[in-house]
Amino acid sequence: MLELKDVHVVHRARSGGLLGRDRVYALTAANLTVSPGETVGVVGESGCGKSTLAKVLVGLQKPTAGTVTFRGRDLWGMKESERRELVGSSVGMIFQDPSTALNRRLPIRQVLRDPLNVHGRGTPAQRDARVRELLDLVGLPAGAADALPGQLSGGQRQRVAVARALALEPDLVVADEPTSALDVSVRAQILNLLLDLKERLGLALVFVSHDIQTVRRMSDRVVTMYLGRIVERTPAQSVPLGARHPYTRALFSATPGLISPINPIPLVGVVPSATRPPSGCPFRTRCWRADDVCAAEMPEATVEGEHLFHCHHPVAAGATDIELIQERV
Repeated sequence: MLELKDVHVVHRARSGGLLGRDRVYALTAANLTVSPGETVGVVGESGCGKSTLAKVLVGLQKPTAGTVTFRGRDLWGMKESERRELVGSSVGMIFQDPSTALNRRLPIRQVLRDPLNVHGRGTPAQRDARVRELLDLVGLPAGAADALPGQLSGGQRQRVAVARALALEPDLVVADEPTSALDVSVRAQILNLLLDLKERLGLALVFVSHDIQTVRRMSDRVVTMYLGRIVERTPAQSVPLGARHPYTRALFSATPGLISPINPIPLVGVVPSATRPPSGCPFRTRCWRADDVCAAEMPEATVEGEHLFHCHHPVAAGATDIELIQERV
């Protein structure tokens, strides 16, 4: 359905002094496919490029280089009006914070009608009916249509955001940290809602989050990003013990499970600046396995079935966290 080929996104930073502004390498050589009906989870630390990737997927961010194709058509090779029609009617996006994603001055009825108005879907009566249908779809009462966003709870606002993303019956929904601004007690409700809607409507879903345990439970494939690069793509059922990149293993080791204890693999050093990424492998400055080869060249992709990773010295499949901690020490 959707494919990224060697996509780069480079921004101009506000810093840089008199000689020119620094360049921020927000996304580097990204290759990714999303198939109909599948869920792709994207994980990584803050600032790793997850949100930039999400914006590229929905056509909000033009790549500096590379191609983005949707149903075989190059998004940035077509006219703007064609791109807006194609992406706007086929792709929905759920933003991180429902408090800022919804216009606080508009009633919920108008918030949900806006996509229908912009794309000229149906008659006014049919649009009103669609608004009622959307509220019911996400578990909100019909009376919520007359409320302002500020009169709803955080969980209810995010349900409205989900309904708006589904207004035009898209085939793909991109959810960028959809639960990070919500109370813990509400997160499970929104996640269960997304899973239920995905199954009922046959949606493809890209789920971006720093909560990698949630990503593993919700996804078919897990994509790990570091410093603007996709460093590993693996089937969700293979993580964490089947992950081969040291960074993926370190991420999973630091997150609590319901039964297993936490045995975090320590990472020494700070995340490098996206304006001056290190030579070779971007993770080498924090990786306990790094050597001169890692500093000299970026590792090529290693493909093992549906599993892909970029690492000169990958972790052995099945290695336990304790073994890796001992190796790190």
